[in-house]
Order: sequence, then structure tokens, then C-alpha cells
Amino acid sequence: MAAPDYVPTETGPANRHYVSPPRLPQPWLAGRPAELTGGQPQGTGMGVPGPDQGYALRLARRFEQELLLEAGEEVEDVIAGCLGLALKRAAAFGRAPVMADLRVAFMLFGYLPPAAGTTFLAWRRKLFAEVSNPHHYLEARHLVNLVPEEILRLTPDEVEAACSPDRSGFFAESTESIV
Repeated sequence: MAAPDYVPTETGPANRHYVSPPRLPQPWLAGRPAELTGGQPQGTGMGVPGPDQGYALRLARRFEQELLLEAGEEVEDVIAGCLGLALKRAAAFGRAPVMADLRVAFMLFGYLPPAAGTTFLAWRRKLFAEVSNPHHYLEARHLVNLVPEEILRLTPDEVEAACSPDRSGFFAESTESIV
């Protein structure tokens, strides 16, 4: 249908509010002050980076009812202490944490069956005291450094089979040196 005579047929130039430049003057480069340029730094107290490490906290909460705690031990300290070890195990395999990582960490320190001996429990109680407090980061790192990587690479079944009441073979330093 044709337009009536009183309707204008010619339109004016479009009112453009934004016109992008024909090209970008320079490419964007990551030049932020905190940008890692040489890879992940390594050294004392740096930890072990791995993917999706926050998920380990959610997994650790599933063990709360199973943990074998002694008098004077707090669930928060146990989880905070074993969490770093589980994360180190997961990062050694290059993956996110899974239930097996936490099971190994809790078994190594005697918080899951088989039960540990009394000498070990006294050593463990001193080792885990107040680890959940953020001011005790170095103590939490010390817990992680106690277990060599070759022990962390064992399966949960191998760890459970190798657990004896004293468990001193799992740790880099003797359990009697702290008691």
C-alpha cells in the first residue's frame, strides 16, 4: 500500500549517539601490580596451589560426625589442620580435592579408624591445638610439611592397611620429638 502524500518519504540522517573507533590503538596487556609473571612462587610458607580448593571445606564437613576426637580437641582445629594436607594431596595429583584426600589426611593423624596409640594422641593434641585460629598459620603449614609427598600418594586403602598405633613412619619428624 502506498503512503499518503502528507507522510514524508525521505528520512534524514540517523542520530547516532556512539561511534566506535575504527581500530584499537594498542592491545590490552595484563600489567597489574600483583600479576604473576614468572609462574607460581615457591618457597617456605607458600603452600601448594590447586584448582577449586574451597570445595575441600564442604567435603570436610561431611566427616564431622565420624571423627575420633579426644578430650580437649576441637572439630574446627582438626578440620583446619587436616585440610591443608588434603589440599596438598589433591594438588600433587593436579586436580581438585575429593573425599579420598580428606580421608587420607584424617586417617594419617588418627581421626578416622584405625585408632591411634596414646603416645601419638598426646603428640597430636599439642600439634593441632588452636590451628583453626588464623594467627596460627605457621603451625598449620607445619602440619602439612610433616607428611612427605610419597605418603600422600598412597591410596586410602594403603594408608589404612599401613596404619599402626604409633603411625610414626608417616611423618618427616619423629612423634616423640614434640611430646
